[in-house]
Amino acid sequence: MSVRAVAYASIREFVPFYGLYALLFEDHGLSAGSISSLFVLWSVVAFVSEVPSGAWADTVSRRALLAGSGVLLTAAFTMWLVWPTYWGFAAGFALWGLGESLKSGTFEALVYDGLAARGGEHRYAAVMGYAAAGEMVCVFAATLSAAPLFGLGGYALVGWTSVAITVAGTLLVFTLPAAPKSTEADEIDGPGDTLAARYLARLRDGTNEVRTDSAVRRAVVLTAALLACLAFDEYFGLLAREDGASTEFVPVLVALTVVGQVVGAATAGRGAQMRGRAMGVIVTIGALALALGALAGGVGGFVAIGLGYGALHHTAIVAEARLQETMSGRARATVSSVVGVTSEMLSVAIFAGFALGSVWLPVAILVAAATMPLFVLGAVAGRMLPSAAKGEPSGSP
Repeated sequence: MSVRAVAYASIREFVPFYGLYALLFEDHGLSAGSISSLFVLWSVVAFVSEVPSGAWADTVSRRALLAGSGVLLTAAFTMWLVWPTYWGFAAGFALWGLGESLKSGTFEALVYDGLAARGGEHRYAAVMGYAAAGEMVCVFAATLSAAPLFGLGGYALVGWTSVAITVAGTLLVFTLPAAPKSTEADEIDGPGDTLAARYLARLRDGTNEVRTDSAVRRAVVLTAALLACLAFDEYFGLLAREDGASTEFVPVLVALTVVGQVVGAATAGRGAQMRGRAMGVIVTIGALALALGALAGGVGGFVAIGLGYGALHHTAIVAEARLQETMSGRARATVSSVVGVTSEMLSVAIFAGFALGSVWLPVAILVAAATMPLFVLGAVAGRMLPSAAKGEPSGSP
């Protein structure tokens, strides 16, 4: 289960198109405003479908939903290649956003229930940590591969290679074990219940659990806030250029932050049993490293940013694992999707703050200022993080 889950999560993100799709849009006549409207459409579709799709994952086969997610991602990139106009790109983004919402919450629930069926739920943080590390390594490698692929065959080779990889990732879904019968939603409900009735019941169960269970609610907010603060990386390239780095050297500096994220994610299993006070200290240190690194600039500054970002990624995975332990499990994917929605809302607020502040302030000041909420989060993390369930150490997948 563990190795297959890490392989699936990693291969899915090895998409060379990630490094060039904005340039593809521009080279087909789209303005910066038009491209921005595509990003907005992408976020809105993912946001609107996030919780409803989580309820589906608690109602029907989770493997089927993950396969559907892969099919939609493949269709999105194919749409860009065969219909390279604004509306073709928009249709692709709508498919991509829907595909991501089908995966969000579904994958986490499938992995946790699969481990729990074998008495291995204590390994969840380690497995998800290695999966996140694998994703980031693959995104980085895929982005680097886009340049030589483009040189050999232009956008067509980059695009069709990406399509082929998404097909391979979709096929990997079927290597994942199905959710145990004891946790399948259709085994929980009565035999006479319709699919619609089971879906509405799962949606109601998940949202009610967040609303009525204070421990789950605090864990949702903590996890979502930590994940939202990982949106800073969208600005690291601009930060490097503002500091005077050449275009060729910018990816090297940004790579330092990726290394920090990979290490932070890969070691999440080691911190799975941490107390809330320890998490608060790590979040505070991570925020301080981020702020000082942004202000310092240069190689040393980006090393500090990498350390801070790695610390935040580590704590986000641990918090999400603790949430999985705390919730009842009856509507696991739905509750996980609430995290995604909340995180998306907070990320949009961060992006809006950067957009407004950039009129007056440099990127370095904005990044440093954006870490201020993390210090507050560090102060309250001890009360928000649920206690760890007793289990074996989870340092390996």
